[in-house]
Amino acid sequence: MKKLWEKNYDTDQLLEKFTVGKDRELDLFLAKYDVQGSKAHAKMLAKIGLLTETECEGLLGGLDEIAKSIEAGHFKIEDGIEDVHSQIEVLLTDKLGDVGKKIHSGRSRNDQVLTAIKLMAKDELLMIAVLVKDLFELLLAHSDQYKDILMPGYTHMQVAMPSSFGLWFGAYAESLADDLILLEAALKIVDKNPLGSAAGYGSSFPLDREYTAQEMGFTGLNVNVVYAQMTRGKTERTVATAISAIAATLSKMAMDVCLYNGQNFGFLTLPDRYTTGSSIMPHKKNPDGFELVRAKCNQLQALPVELSFILNNLPSGYHRDLQTTKEHFVPAYQTLKDCLMMSYQMLKHIKVNQEIVSHAKYDDMFSVERVNELVLSGIPFRDAYKQVGEELANTSESPKRTLNHQHVGSLGNLSNELIRQSFDATYEFFKKHQNTDH
Repeated sequence: MKKLWEKNYDTDQLLEKFTVGKDRELDLFLAKYDVQGSKAHAKMLAKIGLLTETECEGLLGGLDEIAKSIEAGHFKIEDGIEDVHSQIEVLLTDKLGDVGKKIHSGRSRNDQVLTAIKLMAKDELLMIAVLVKDLFELLLAHSDQYKDILMPGYTHMQVAMPSSFGLWFGAYAESLADDLILLEAALKIVDKNPLGSAAGYGSSFPLDREYTAQEMGFTGLNVNVVYAQMTRGKTERTVATAISAIAATLSKMAMDVCLYNGQNFGFLTLPDRYTTGSSIMPHKKNPDGFELVRAKCNQLQALPVELSFILNNLPSGYHRDLQTTKEHFVPAYQTLKDCLMMSYQMLKHIKVNQEIVSHAKYDDMFSVERVNELVLSGIPFRDAYKQVGEELANTSESPKRTLNHQHVGSLGNLSNELIRQSFDATYEFFKKHQNTDH
């Protein structure tokens, strides 16, 4: 196995396999970002005189060829090669000879992989933001469309007060608006260049870290080189926290849909093509899509805790423990994107039962309206509460079903424009990044 750190002794084969772990598989996701970082580093080395212009042009040409093979899906980490960083350097050395060996001057695999992780995180967070916006827009449109369709609201799993589909859809839209704030915070923390921190203690080469930051599209630097290395793990945990917030919203929403789709509720109906059947019960139409969204998003909510347990007892500096974060972290992006896309598609075609509350079993939930009516007539609230309780116990007469909710955020005044303003104000940050980076 070719290693960047190879010396004149052999490593035990069992240890070699154990320490490489899943790097060769997971590093494929980082390959294009490693090329991006390597190109910026090569240009900087030429700028400070550690590479000639000819050498730099050769390296950039070689890296462009590697980038094309990655984009075409032909790039692979060969048997015997330790990781993506080794593979790219081997390819450059095979093509350019000694010039290929020069690209590692002034950097370590520590800041190299951290740079790739951050570049990947930037791209993924921007893509997630777009998918969050798509789902937000759909939920808010449904909220407006179904604002006058009543449904029961629950506390303690008991029918409590009148709600509406406008309130229900809008609640999850506003939840995503808050989740986007965490996503913005994660991107701000990620968007700082660690390259040039080397193994975490800098270099005696006159590295131009501001130049590489600009080349790669970072808005700033992790200034202190020790702290730059400390962001390995912190980057993943910060992003995982933002991911888990979105996942929590999706998981709760999925649970509601699964519940409301059941025959005992009958509030919502999924189109047949978004359900699955039973192997022995021909009548079954199971909401497997939302059940899997719920399960996968619950797994994503565990991610910050998993990462915390890997990181909690590590001192400053690099430690091989950090390698294991990839196994939990790298697949999380796609899992969340899949859940956002599936939630969007299934909700886009969902059907709302517009006659739910016509059933007599929901009569009692209008009792609060009777209490409020008495209070407005001058009766103290506790006396009104007692009077209505006695009325419910002693009469079979149904309460009035008239509603008069007018305050901000209530059924008669959803105030969705305020929710949109909140979301759009945060999303402006992502739009600026999208325009800059793409």
